[in-house]
Amino acid sequence: MAAVIHLLGAEAIHLEYPNRRVLESVTLGLNAGERIGIVGRNGDGKSTLLRILAGDLEPDSGQVTRRGGTRIGMLQQSDAFGDSDTVSRVVVGDRADHEWAGDARIRGVLAGLLGDVDWGATIGSLSGGQRRRVALAQLLAGDWDVLFLDEPTNHLDVEGVAWLAEHLTTRWPAGQGAFAVVTHDRWFLDEVCQAMWEVHDGIVDAFEGGYAAYVLQRVERDRQAAAIESKRQNLMRKELAWLRRGAPARTSKPKFRIDAANALIANEPPIRNAIALEQLAVSRLGKDVVDLEHVSMRFADRDILRDVTWRIAPGERAGILGVNGAGKSTLLDLITGVHAPTTGRVKRGKTVKIAVLSQQLDELSEWADERVSDIIARQRTSYQVGDKEFSPGQLLERLGFESRQLATPIGNLSGGQKRRLQFLLILLNEPNVLILDEPTNDLDTDMLAAMEDLLDSWPGTLIVVSHDRYLLERVTDVQYAVMDGHLRHLPRGIDEYLERSREAAGRRAADRTRASVGEPATSPAPGSGSAAKATASALGGAERRSAEKEISSIDRKLSRLAEEITAAHERLAAHDQSDYAGLAAHAEALRALEEETSRLEERWLELGEFLEA
Repeated sequence: MAAVIHLLGAEAIHLEYPNRRVLESVTLGLNAGERIGIVGRNGDGKSTLLRILAGDLEPDSGQVTRRGGTRIGMLQQSDAFGDSDTVSRVVVGDRADHEWAGDARIRGVLAGLLGDVDWGATIGSLSGGQRRRVALAQLLAGDWDVLFLDEPTNHLDVEGVAWLAEHLTTRWPAGQGAFAVVTHDRWFLDEVCQAMWEVHDGIVDAFEGGYAAYVLQRVERDRQAAAIESKRQNLMRKELAWLRRGAPARTSKPKFRIDAANALIANEPPIRNAIALEQLAVSRLGKDVVDLEHVSMRFADRDILRDVTWRIAPGERAGILGVNGAGKSTLLDLITGVHAPTTGRVKRGKTVKIAVLSQQLDELSEWADERVSDIIARQRTSYQVGDKEFSPGQLLERLGFESRQLATPIGNLSGGQKRRLQFLLILLNEPNVLILDEPTNDLDTDMLAAMEDLLDSWPGTLIVVSHDRYLLERVTDVQYAVMDGHLRHLPRGIDEYLERSREAAGRRAADRTRASVGEPATSPAPGSGSAAKATASALGGAERRSAEKEISSIDRKLSRLAEEITAAHERLAAHDQSDYAGLAAHAEALRALEEETSRLEERWLELGEFLEA
């Protein structure tokens, strides 16, 4: 059995601010091979813990010790880039192209995160999402023993999150390297983490396994301390029931007693009574919700949506996927009536009342100086959740507000608190069609569970646009994707979406290669049969595999050439400096190696563009 290599440890660390205690005598350690997920409520100290472990923040007392030579890299929630810096300089510094291009890890990071970013663009010209991905690429391009990642999945789409999960899973050999990650993306936590740390009430509790195992063990802890945790227990039991029934594969990796899990949820009812909710939705909505009939949308000279037909049913709970810029927001605008279609028709039922939880919090800005309690008092006096009636104050409590926060001016609330208040105000307005546009922003895992609990008993039509895979699988029953301007049904959900995305990328790459040599594209003509489509897909897949095989070969050759170039430099330096003929021969051999390296790097870049097209 290999010896455990201790990389860093925290002993009795304590930190407090004038108005609250963040960490109290916390002791923990991180060993080589460990992959840690960190969860907890907003403001409980997750990011603070990462900063202390990384050496970016000193605790009031206690100490952090690090193994000699341990290289630590950290992704924080904000960057310190200058607006005039270029993407290339930020990510690879002043290294020559042949130096960084010879590193397979760097090439993989660039392909996975910056495929749509201009290598020579200035940081100031990038969007917030692109800037965030540049920061992540800069970190992952480095050579670290320990990575601390604070919300790395922010601004990543479903494909990007899947890429990052694979990168972290394969970045180091088994038993080497370590990372700790703070994120609200529960699918990601379950995919990459082997242990969890929960930060709460100034302490850190450790749990074995990923997010699903954490939920189980926390339920057991809550059951044993029911008098203290009774309100949170019900949410976690309900989420565990969904994890065991709706996605059993999630709990296959963690090491816990399955019998204990089954006993805990034996008497839990289904997460949602789909029939009852559908009947309630019909009674509130009628049979007509929103119908999109052969709808197309064009802006300037670009087709955003083409011939979309979607008849949204009463009580339908649909998730919408698609890369940034695919047309998801345009689709929502057509549903809500913000935009009229270029062609086709959008028909809305007479009783339809649509509400949108948008990505922005602008609607709260006009009430910045008013107290939470004053805003709530203007709304409904009660709200029905399933067969129970709640006051607005009780709903606020379910969404994580404390009674003392009711007197807080809205402008002084945190981003997560504003998000919860925004959600509550929408529910109190009682829409019968609810659209959630990236609703997970600023919310921790507990608040997401509370929001999902309310949605489980919400009797209306629900449409969710999100890159959060866990949320989509948890609250929606059917998924669609906006791809190439069309709305595609995904019978197998997000896995099918990722497969289609990879196949589409392969076909585009094959078409681009054929176009460069004057051959016809592989895309089938309109109206052609499924056999032709299958053939095109197969050709694209074959081309892709061939390109990937050649890239792997080039990677090996570049690694060998890098060693040969280093040796050639050493021979040149050690040679008798008065032997001009010998020096010339060494210089010529070195030049030949560098030319071969340059040729292979150019070919690697061509293949990279081919695969990303």
